[in-house]
Amino acid sequence: MQILICPGMHPAEYTEAFVSKVHLPLERCAIFPSDRQPVYSSQHILEFFQPSNSVLILAFSAGVVGAIAAARIWHRQGIRIVRLIAIDGWGVPLFGDFPIHRISHDRFTHWSSLMLGGNATHFYADPAVDHLTLWHSPDAVRGVIESSNWEMTAADFISELVLLE
Repeated sequence: MQILICPGMHPAEYTEAFVSKVHLPLERCAIFPSDRQPVYSSQHILEFFQPSNSVLILAFSAGVVGAIAAARIWHRQGIRIVRLIAIDGWGVPLFGDFPIHRISHDRFTHWSSLMLGGNATHFYADPAVDHLTLWHSPDAVRGVIESSNWEMTAADFISELVLLE
């Protein structure tokens, strides 16, 4: 399984911090160059990355826009989308025939995004944190897993989702 990371529009150091704090296997990761190309563009994502047979996608903020569109295209082409983990993709419709998890920086963002899709386990920060903290410091963000009310860090939640495969 390959892992595609679609960051938002922020300094590259934030993505480096995210990858290290979630303990992702670097040899399986492709990080979209959001400092040079528009991460909200599925066309650019499709040109950058061609999954072989299965892919897990982690996307943040504007990266969620391009990631969901690319995932839907790959799914129609027969590529297995292991799961899409949408981190603070507020306002982005997330519908697909594959597992889609939402992670939000606060309860309001979580609640107001649910009507826009996401069909798997979700997480929201409690107490609330600012948007970028969720990406560059997921290990410092405590929160709640929706439906179970279990508490853990965002980094642990994401790590568990990656390890499920």
